[in-house]
Amino acid sequence: MQNNADLPVKTLYLGEPNPRQALFLMDKHKYVAFGGARGGGKSWAVRVKAVLLSYRYPGIKIMIVRRTYPELRSNHINQMKELLSGLAVYKDSTKEITFPNGSVILFRYAQNEKDMDKYQGTEVDVLFVDEATQFTEEQFNRIKACVRGVNNFPKRIYLTCNPGGVGHGFVKRLFVDKKYTIGEIPEEYSFIRSLVTDNKALMKTNPDYIRQLEALPPKLRKAWLEGDWNIFEGQFFEEFRDIPDGYITRQFTHVIEPFDIPREWTIYRSFDFGYGKPFSCDWWAVDYDGRAYLILQLYGCTDIPNEGVKWHPDRIFSEIHRIETEHKWLKGKQIFGVADPSIWDASRGEAIIEAADRNFVYFDKGDNKRLPGWMQCHYRLAFDENGYPMVYFFNTCTAAIRTLPLLQFSERIPEDLNTEQEDHFADSFRYFCMSRPIAPPKQKESKRLYDKDPLNLYHYAAV
Repeated sequence: MQNNADLPVKTLYLGEPNPRQALFLMDKHKYVAFGGARGGGKSWAVRVKAVLLSYRYPGIKIMIVRRTYPELRSNHINQMKELLSGLAVYKDSTKEITFPNGSVILFRYAQNEKDMDKYQGTEVDVLFVDEATQFTEEQFNRIKACVRGVNNFPKRIYLTCNPGGVGHGFVKRLFVDKKYTIGEIPEEYSFIRSLVTDNKALMKTNPDYIRQLEALPPKLRKAWLEGDWNIFEGQFFEEFRDIPDGYITRQFTHVIEPFDIPREWTIYRSFDFGYGKPFSCDWWAVDYDGRAYLILQLYGCTDIPNEGVKWHPDRIFSEIHRIETEHKWLKGKQIFGVADPSIWDASRGEAIIEAADRNFVYFDKGDNKRLPGWMQCHYRLAFDENGYPMVYFFNTCTAAIRTLPLLQFSERIPEDLNTEQEDHFADSFRYFCMSRPIAPPKQKESKRLYDKDPLNLYHYAAV
């Protein structure tokens, strides 16, 4: 490409956006996510928006990020070089396009932690994270920290996304479920859903593409063609079922309304501790038939402020002790505790179990066998021939309900869980299941509709 001083006057034609792309181009929220299905015209929208911002705000600094450099080159760099030939200068050594008005577009990738280190000190006004679900939430947070600066340019972060991938959970939480944590401002987030049928240009040039998507396996088809964020390929606990609001049946669901726990039921406490990650403490009630109910949950992070206070070990176990001495379902009860064996490890200093003992919270070492443990979780979640599982979750245990259906299989060990995700409740669930192992459920055809709801056997109505 030419130097800026030699650039001739040239008309730039960007093309016509479809209605969904037009919404994306006009959206002025701080965080804008665009996507939902394959072939929705996301990459074109990113390139056009970046160019429009570059001309609208002379001197602005923009960054486009993809997971790998080959993806970055094939989806953006090559097209931008052709689009802006004679209008801007691309420098391959720095992977940057500069405009005569001083605006700059940076092209960056982040495939591993070493690549993430390159972002320290980078400062941009606008960030595009293309295929954001390919990044973990931690990686996304590190990249978005680059958006800063004292000037009058807009500070915005645009994401394109499809269901699935390691970042599925945080993207779905922020833009689809719209569930926010402390410090996140709901009014700053916008989601524009795009389907392949919105992309008229693709439908015209490649009419077979939609038929290719229709031929995919059912779960992948729902994610890639229909943009379904609740079903995606690689889901580890695919049997997990929540029920939509308004349903009253307790068949073929795991999530139920809370009810008063009979005093005779046995109470268990399972615990997973994360070093610099979330912890999960979970209380389970077990009925006379061995069916388990997750009734309470304490979930937080050990290294970032939670409600203004860090969850250090003494605070965690002090709160657990308070709950167990005050809550009506737990007060005065014998509670059987089982925990991640790593809390007995003293190689980093004082073992975590010492803080538990100081606060009168006692545990036995959990059985940490992963594959047998996951099988026990699957046995619990499986529905019998009448549609009833061996585990239910009170709908107040939101961290469990949020994280369990998002977990995916490991690419390295196909039978295991991908440990790079938010798996802390799942580990706690596994320790509990291994403390009370059950036999695989019998799968046989039902002769009639089961007429006794396991919850109603004890005449306790949901509240």
